[in-house]
Amino acid sequence: MTQARPNTGAFISLRGVVKAYKTPAGDFLALKGIDVDIQRGEFVGILGKSGAGKSTLVNMISAVDHLTEGEVWMDGVAVHTLNENQAAAWRGRNLGVIYQSFQLMSTLSILDNVMLGMDFSNTYRPRRSPERAMDLLRQVEIAEHARKLPGTISGGQQQRVAIARALANDPPILVADEPTGRLDSTTAETIFSIFEGLVAQGRTILMVSHDPSFYRRYSRVLWIADGMLTDQPQFEVE
Repeated sequence: MTQARPNTGAFISLRGVVKAYKTPAGDFLALKGIDVDIQRGEFVGILGKSGAGKSTLVNMISAVDHLTEGEVWMDGVAVHTLNENQAAAWRGRNLGVIYQSFQLMSTLSILDNVMLGMDFSNTYRPRRSPERAMDLLRQVEIAEHARKLPGTISGGQQQRVAIARALANDPPILVADEPTGRLDSTTAETIFSIFEGLVAQGRTILMVSHDPSFYRRYSRVLWIADGMLTDQPQFEVE
């Protein structure tokens, strides 16, 4: 039976999302029925303590993992119905993912790392792709390092490369999982400012964090505790 899209007008809709992991002690519910709508152009902070379910939630949204129950819709696409190959192709066109650990290929130049996403999504073009990759490196102010290997630049610079790579296929959505977690406060501020600039350009960004430092600068905060969304802040915030 064809499932009907939620009639909310939201860019991203989650309905009754449950994720259970099997353990020797029985099923562990990492998510316990998440319902939320996210609008196009929002900068959403997904905040909570370690183990609260933040990364699991974005894995459901990005179809990196399969939900146990519920539905995930994104721009009219029933993400929860996609098989592995369909999900990979859909992510390549619609999502840019940024990790805490950067996930750069150590043997490839910074420029080639940015173009890797194009290669995986079959959008690489011999002439146009290097030009776009350089434009993206200029946007994150690191173009002068394009020919270097990732190991020769700082952590903050590597995270800029990761952002450029996430933008390679011009996705409407960026998912950032603890992107400032390994950075000092000054570098974290620089990275966060880059995200704010991307939102101003019309991107939708979902950022997972257990750091409340930027609490008031998100468009909206989703607090999560014990696998459920809550109205109660999980940290002391000013």
